[in-house]
Amino acid sequence: MSAPPFNWNDLRFFLAVARSRTISLAGRRTGTDHATVGRRISALEAALGLQLFERNPRGYNLTQHGEALLGMASAMEAEAVKIEETVAGQQEGLTGAIRISTPEGFGNFFLASRIGALAAAHPRLAVEMITIQQIVALSRREADVAVTMTLPAGGNFVHEHLTDYRLFVYASRDYLAAAPPILSRDDLGDHPFIGYVDDLIFTRALNYLPEIRPHLRARLQNSSLHAQLSATVAGYGLCVLPAYVACTAPDLIAVLPGEVSLKRSYWMVADSDMAETAQVRLTQRFLRSLLAEAGDFFTRLPKQL
Repeated sequence: MSAPPFNWNDLRFFLAVARSRTISLAGRRTGTDHATVGRRISALEAALGLQLFERNPRGYNLTQHGEALLGMASAMEAEAVKIEETVAGQQEGLTGAIRISTPEGFGNFFLASRIGALAAAHPRLAVEMITIQQIVALSRREADVAVTMTLPAGGNFVHEHLTDYRLFVYASRDYLAAAPPILSRDDLGDHPFIGYVDDLIFTRALNYLPEIRPHLRARLQNSSLHAQLSATVAGYGLCVLPAYVACTAPDLIAVLPGEVSLKRSYWMVADSDMAETAQVRLTQRFLRSLLAEAGDFFTRLPKQL
């Protein structure tokens, strides 16, 4: 019996499985289902007369033949993306899904109110945003594009700097009116701080308090930035907050802004294997354009008494 004809489109499913390691996730990425992906992979292997994947309970791993095909298929995909971008202009025909992971502040206080524009411009593309208090594993395809506060250690990633942002110590107007005066950094030790739960701080970029004053610890600890903001507005103490977050609460006042401030950065990171896919390239351009339009949103100075 002769081999079935080779179908170029099956390479799209091959790449999705190679990158995600599971046919269920590959189905989500291709806008199909796991059964369709499984059939297309079987058809491709039959057409080539080669086993491309080893199946095991943990997923699909590339064989030596699969590894050899991956480089060629990725190069073909990159050329196809160029054609797609040229013909489709703004890629209105993109399908499948894109998942963006962000820290809570960036996601809830900046991206959430803007990401709808990406979905509206590409109605056949499912846009997913996750804001979780941990670092996602891009290598395990927990996200396609991640906005992070630190760069991943090792691994095969591409990254670029998005923006810096400023943080200050804040308190509510009522709290400052009733509490002992704060005239210098030394006075901060006389006030309760609101901050992250010590053993749940998943990145050093969130460990603010030792930079404010040695041995300073939060008396009221919460893993959520939103909850910290609410507690500060309610007058329970002082809190280190990004200026772009604190400005959403008109009652908050920066404490010693000329003396006490921090700077952090946001980075855009993607797995190198995914960086040339149309969905990732589109998302990267979208995020760049948002930051270009944001002006001083992340670096503005806080309101003072």
